[in-house]
Amino acid sequence: MRFPNQRLAQLFDLLQNETLPQDELARRLEVSTRTVRTDITTLNDLLGDHGARFVLSRGEGYQLKIEDAARYGQLRQQSSPPLRIPRTSAARVHYLLTRFLTSAFSLKLEDLADEWFVSRATLQSDMAEVRERLARYQLAIETKPRHGMKLFGSEMAMRTCLTDQLYQIAQEDSEDPLLNQEVLNSSMLEAFQPLLQDCFSRFHIRMSDDSEFYLRLYCAVAIRRISEGYPLPEFSAEDVDDDVREAARHIINLMRPMTGKAISSSEEACLRVNIAARRVQEIAPSAISPDDSESLVDYILSYINTHYNFNLQNDPQLRADLLTHIKTMITRIRYQITIPNPLLTNIKQHYPMAYDVTLAAVSSWGKYTPYAISENEIGFLVLHIGVGLERHYNVGYQRHPQILLVCDTGNSTVRMIQAMLLRKYPQIIVSNIVSLREYEQQASIEEDFVISTVRLSEKDKPVVVMSPFPTEYQLEQIGKLVLVDRTRPYMLEKFFDASHFLIVDQPMNQTELFRLLCHQLEAEGVVDDTFYASVEEREAIVSTMLGEGIALPHSLGLLARKTVVYTVLAPQGIAWGEETAYVIFLLAISKTEYEEAMAIYDLFVTFMRERAMTRLRESPDFASFKRVAMDCLSRL
Repeated sequence: MRFPNQRLAQLFDLLQNETLPQDELARRLEVSTRTVRTDITTLNDLLGDHGARFVLSRGEGYQLKIEDAARYGQLRQQSSPPLRIPRTSAARVHYLLTRFLTSAFSLKLEDLADEWFVSRATLQSDMAEVRERLARYQLAIETKPRHGMKLFGSEMAMRTCLTDQLYQIAQEDSEDPLLNQEVLNSSMLEAFQPLLQDCFSRFHIRMSDDSEFYLRLYCAVAIRRISEGYPLPEFSAEDVDDDVREAARHIINLMRPMTGKAISSSEEACLRVNIAARRVQEIAPSAISPDDSESLVDYILSYINTHYNFNLQNDPQLRADLLTHIKTMITRIRYQITIPNPLLTNIKQHYPMAYDVTLAAVSSWGKYTPYAISENEIGFLVLHIGVGLERHYNVGYQRHPQILLVCDTGNSTVRMIQAMLLRKYPQIIVSNIVSLREYEQQASIEEDFVISTVRLSEKDKPVVVMSPFPTEYQLEQIGKLVLVDRTRPYMLEKFFDASHFLIVDQPMNQTELFRLLCHQLEAEGVVDDTFYASVEEREAIVSTMLGEGIALPHSLGLLARKTVVYTVLAPQGIAWGEETAYVIFLLAISKTEYEEAMAIYDLFVTFMRERAMTRLRESPDFASFKRVAMDCLSRL
């Protein structure tokens, strides 16, 4: 029995083993209770000849009632799968892409609309994203009146696009019918797994699980395309290691009986490149010849040292890690082989400083080479650079609590109290020790709070009284003040001010905004005339949109004379590439304050984590903005 739509199949499955009320069914299927009742009636009509029906038990819900076990048993044994219908826009985009990539004939949106029970206008809207994704692979859809739409492009591009598409689908749902029924034979991926693992083991090629799975998909797609009469045209590649060559030949021999056709040398050459591009290198750094990979590592580390004052050039572990990764990366970018980076979004959002340092270095190197390094590849490099920064620099800058100690007893007692405090709370900094009389003479207190052995008056900072041998309660009171996060509030106080705060209440584009802000900073002497061009150049490389409507435009390198954050609120929004920015922070960071200022990035990550964009955007002035920002920080 085939169900007319996906929802009926879901409803049928839901009620097989449990009794569910209308409200719960409506919630799970995302429809109204009236639709549930209509669907139950339809199901009962379909089940009329199969000895079963769904009945409503008051107070409990719908349940399956089997009237003829033999007939119903025959129905359950039938293997015909239910008709699969994409119900969301994202699912329809997946289905449309796979249809165009696997169809030998032209497709008509009217036919697909009827098949999926949606309007033609709905599919027309989905097609915008389909065309955009295909364009990334230099593939285009051409439309002919009365014939429909057909995909055109190189065979290599079609295979790459289809493999990437299937990989993405598998990451979201490994049981998706697109993967196991529509495009590939359900048993092919399973059958290929032990064959590939045995091959790589035999020829001593190490593969990560992700890379091995991608190569399985690549081989399965190649088998389908070859068997359907779409062989790969001429393809030549530079020589590879003997083990890679032997492994590719072995896999091609495995594929021949599956295709039922001859497999050309171009197919084998392309497979060799894909294996070489994804293998995990195990050679020692000393054995890597000083070719492109060596020069790229030197350039990246030198650029980071020159432009960001982070000297990582003498880190042998970082150099070894980069050389090992870049050797295979060069192969990938030379042959335009893409490997997915599922962590890219997280890397950009949670390691923005390391991302910017690496992006600036790689983009600068890209001016002198024909290679184009993708965001995915840059993301992998960021992880290596980020680890190197953590090993050598305090990139996770923290402002430790500054304490004023007031004590009128002898020097030995002062040292004992100081040692006790540092043993209990090693993060504190006792910045000054004064007597009671000296404390009373001070007009204000610079430190975060005061610890005293005697009672005294507060001067706008908290005071904790403790005895030379403090009780547990006294230590807990100190702990409440010590463990407060002072880093982000300190950043907010130091680098944000009302003179660099702007609300844009009229239409403005990105370039106009950059010109306006950079001109003011230049007039103030914060930056020179090269800053504006550098901000535009950085934005042209990759969008500085952090996410959630928050953007962080900045220059390539540390070009400011002093560190300033220019805050812009745009209630109407400003077009930012393919997205819209509502809260913009223009960063001007100086080399003298670079290490401390890097903690500014933590502020923006906090705003994103707290989903604070809407509240920040609606602030009528700087004071309101600051209150909202402080409220976000206080909840951590």
